[in-house]
Amino acid sequence: MAAIRTRDAIHSWMFDQALPFWAVHGLDAERGGYIEQLTLEGQDAGVEFKRTRVACRQVYVFSHAATLGWMAGNALAAPGVDFLMQRVWQGETDGFAKLLTPSGKVLDPTPDLYDHAFVLFAFAWRHKAMKDAVSREWMHRTLDFIEQHMRHPSGPGFWHETPPKGWRLQNPHMHLTEACLAAYEATGEARFADTARKLVELFQTKFFDLKSGTLAEYFTDDWSRAPGEDGRIVEPGHQMEWAWILNSARKQLGMDTAAEIRAAIAFAETHGVDHRTGVTYNAIRDDGTPLDRGSRTWPNTERLKAAVALYELDGVDPAPIIDQTSQLLLSRYFGRQPAGTWMDMFDAEGKEAAHTVPSSTLYHAFLAFAEVLRIAD
Repeated sequence: MAAIRTRDAIHSWMFDQALPFWAVHGLDAERGGYIEQLTLEGQDAGVEFKRTRVACRQVYVFSHAATLGWMAGNALAAPGVDFLMQRVWQGETDGFAKLLTPSGKVLDPTPDLYDHAFVLFAFAWRHKAMKDAVSREWMHRTLDFIEQHMRHPSGPGFWHETPPKGWRLQNPHMHLTEACLAAYEATGEARFADTARKLVELFQTKFFDLKSGTLAEYFTDDWSRAPGEDGRIVEPGHQMEWAWILNSARKQLGMDTAAEIRAAIAFAETHGVDHRTGVTYNAIRDDGTPLDRGSRTWPNTERLKAAVALYELDGVDPAPIIDQTSQLLLSRYFGRQPAGTWMDMFDAEGKEAAHTVPSSTLYHAFLAFAEVLRIAD
């Protein structure tokens, strides 16, 4: 593997800029938990809600940072853990709420699979950092709720929310797979491995079409692709994100996911990336036609993880993609003041398109950059 030129810049942004900034400006010391969004100037944007997934993602970031030696992370994850247990949890029959007011009162009690997946992910990383019994207990409690209250009656997979509305979704299942793999890595317990294995099989048999190399977003109740244009939407970032998760399943569970990894990345790289600028598009169609040439931060971070997956699978040198995408992120998205924040969205013409700094983006950036450091070091 060629040297990753941007390695030191990545490390500096993570540990000298982002973590110190969010340690001060990301906590809601008065009301508990974390700040949902900041203004472009780095102050609380004052939105009237807090999403469960944001608390989970910040717990993950600070816990992961602690496992990498940034020991302040354990204390910074604690307010999020308390927020989840004391404010968001509604009990054994109702699970975790979806939205809360800034002060922590339930605003939307809907059990959402995406949010529950991130709760499991957060407690898995908390357990990795702390080796505590409390986190392990909440990991099982979360998966208990998913299995008992969100299982779809037709067979494999889960409702994306209860009561369900709209098409069935692959995306929450992707994050549940990610969370189960993290939980298995943290505990070694077969339960999490078994669930992850079934979800990967669901990807292989329903979500992904190996022949075309495309991952659909929206499905009918029997996991057929949604009719019309909805069933043809492809998000390159999700193809790359799944590739990295499939590689984790290959390494941890011994699953044969090589063909899907290669096909998912190949389609996304061929049709979902502007190779002149390095930008990963928000959305394309299953025939490769661009639908949204704009680009949020997260599809670009997933391109980094896909490069890591292909390197570990086939030995493909990741340095060209990592350096191109990291430089794009560090200059275009993260190269602004206050340091440690981001412009989260650019339109198809490359103009700034975000009006706030969403806290949720830190999860994508930190995880992708941590993966780059892992293979670079």
